[in-house]
Amino acid sequence: MTKSLEQLDWTLIQSFYAVGEHQSLSAAARNLGQSQPTTGRHIKAIEAALGVELFRRTPRGLTLTDAGAEIFNHAKAMKLAAAQLQLTAGGKSQDLRGTVRITASVVVSHFILPDIIANIRRTLPEVELELVPSDTVENLTFRDADIAIRMFRPTQPDIITRHIADQPMALYANSKYLDRVGRPHSLAELRTLDIVGLDKSDQIIRAMKDIGMDVGRAFFPVRCDDQAAYWRLVCAGCGVGGMQTAIGDREPLVEQIPIEFDLPSLPVWLAAPDALRSNARIRKVWDLLVQAFG
Repeated sequence: MTKSLEQLDWTLIQSFYAVGEHQSLSAAARNLGQSQPTTGRHIKAIEAALGVELFRRTPRGLTLTDAGAEIFNHAKAMKLAAAQLQLTAGGKSQDLRGTVRITASVVVSHFILPDIIANIRRTLPEVELELVPSDTVENLTFRDADIAIRMFRPTQPDIITRHIADQPMALYANSKYLDRVGRPHSLAELRTLDIVGLDKSDQIIRAMKDIGMDVGRAFFPVRCDDQAAYWRLVCAGCGVGGMQTAIGDREPLVEQIPIEFDLPSLPVWLAAPDALRSNARIRKVWDLLVQAFG
């Protein structure tokens, strides 16, 4: 006799969902924090319990069978419901002791948040803080983070958001590099300098076109998409690069390029699951982040 999905061990359902999502036993195991053989045993157990084949091996990995795809949708709904239960329970906590998980872009995590987190720890020593540097959009519903710092307005459902600041941008270059090549005072002079560009992203190319500099990818002699590494390349003297003034003005190796044109500011938004609105420690950390950026 087979079991219904509702009677299955939740651990088996979690493993099934992870394998269905990642289409790989190894990737699912890493995501779950368990070994690959354990994940494989879970898949065999759930297939035996339900009496159906859930996955088919292909050159690209494990793909869901028709039955597996149907059950995957139910497992996804169960995972979301479990996450909502956890959020609701967590939102009622008034205990300051515990963990708050913050996610932000790599560059903000490297160059802005360390000082802010140190201040939060001095103010709230009973709160443990976890920082997740990531340029991907973390899923707040599944508690990938309690608070997200975004440079765009979040649109994920069932979250609260607040616009807390606008970060001005400027161009910077290493002072010794400028001593060697000269300091530009116009866009024409700027074009003669090396400019650090992005690799796969066309963000800088589009921004330069907006100010009348029509260039392509080959215009940039050094390219990097990782924002933290990009900034270190600028600081090392690889060329001119843009950065938030909150970061650039504090770096002793560089100086602002004194060219008059408008660079768009970066908006700073906070986001958190709506169910955590009343959680005492998350609310206090939220308020301190608002204060620090504002």
